[in-house]
Amino acid sequence: MRTLKLNEKTKSELLNNLLQRSPANYTEYENTVAEIIQNVRRNKDKALFEYTEKFDHSKMDAAHIRVTKEEIQAAYESLDPEFIRVMKKSAQNIREFHEKQKRNSWIETKDDGSILGQRIIPIEISGVYVPGGKAAYPSSVLMNVVPAKVAGVSRIIMTTPPQKDGTVNPGTLAAADIAGVDEIYKVGGAQAIAAMAFGTESIPKVDKITGPGNIFVALAKKACFGYVSIDSIAGPSEILVIADETANPRYVAADLLSQAEHDEMASAILITTSESLAEKVSEEIDGFLKTLSRAEIIQKSLDHYGYAFVAENMEDAVEAANAIASEHLEIITANPYEVMTQIKNAGAIFLGTYSSEPLGDYYAGPNHILPTNRTARFFSPLSVDDFVKKTSLISYSKQALEAAHNDIELFAKQEGLTAHANSIAVRFDQCSQK
Repeated sequence: MRTLKLNEKTKSELLNNLLQRSPANYTEYENTVAEIIQNVRRNKDKALFEYTEKFDHSKMDAAHIRVTKEEIQAAYESLDPEFIRVMKKSAQNIREFHEKQKRNSWIETKDDGSILGQRIIPIEISGVYVPGGKAAYPSSVLMNVVPAKVAGVSRIIMTTPPQKDGTVNPGTLAAADIAGVDEIYKVGGAQAIAAMAFGTESIPKVDKITGPGNIFVALAKKACFGYVSIDSIAGPSEILVIADETANPRYVAADLLSQAEHDEMASAILITTSESLAEKVSEEIDGFLKTLSRAEIIQKSLDHYGYAFVAENMEDAVEAANAIASEHLEIITANPYEVMTQIKNAGAIFLGTYSSEPLGDYYAGPNHILPTNRTARFFSPLSVDDFVKKTSLISYSKQALEAAHNDIELFAKQEGLTAHANSIAVRFDQCSQK
């Protein structure tokens, strides 16, 4: 793992390097994705079945596209009961955390007869995309679905690519059932996003699409935004660790590698005030790479996007962390809570030696669907708020409007919108009073 002095030059070079991973840079795939979307809009199920055979090498038809109760039961039977128990406990933790995010509608009345308020109601149909094959992550099923259920979404559908024999990853099916998915369809890729965005004979149109996927899925979500809502255009995974001389280098190395193993585009960055720690972390990484199963992927990730920066002081380390705005931020220092108060930009913050990032991926409860590619500067983790709509309520009495009508009319006339002004004025002119 390369070790560099943290300064303005190295920080700027790092930010430029990390931004190269953004899905927005993969424009060469946009035409392909656009063709898939248009084909699905035009030919619906027929297009889905053709793409499933082409990309997933699985024959599909209307009679088999939806997962049956028997398939879900078979999935449970094929899994280790202990894994099922852990998934249920994880779902419970996620549910309890997100229950605290719920907000109620409110209404306020004033003495002049005016009434203002906000109505908060869930969206009607939510769609979740789940990758298949080796990239199947039951944890992401729980993270996408449980907040929607807590929000009160009445119908949740899931799409996921089938394997060659037409089956679906059993962990994915069990997680979907535990989380409360209502319908599961065997379709993947950009075509699945298009199906949920516009509807087909088999798959209903949804109001919002969430969930991770490859570059084609990400670009399809981007292209369909506006026809449906989406969570975000997710980029590769990221971890940033701020550590001082009190940190255990073996723990830091293990945490960095936990994200580097996702894929070759993942980034793992250490910012430390201790040059000695940086050296020891690098040594520990070399040791772990001799034993970890995804060492080849990890090595390529570290070669491209792995860094250890040595900062002059903690203030410089925090400034750099805020500029990077990492998806996952671990603070392993003598006083992590003090450092945390200075952090402005991060998807999720993990505090202290025993708050390793996988705790958030699987178990603690906060959502692991987080902003990437520096978007933590303005985006938030997936939450209950993503599955509700807010509608403003306005009611004025004659007395209340009479007190304000001259102000409103003046404002409208200043903008040259005389019909706006007239809509208010007509209620108080003499002709209308007769």
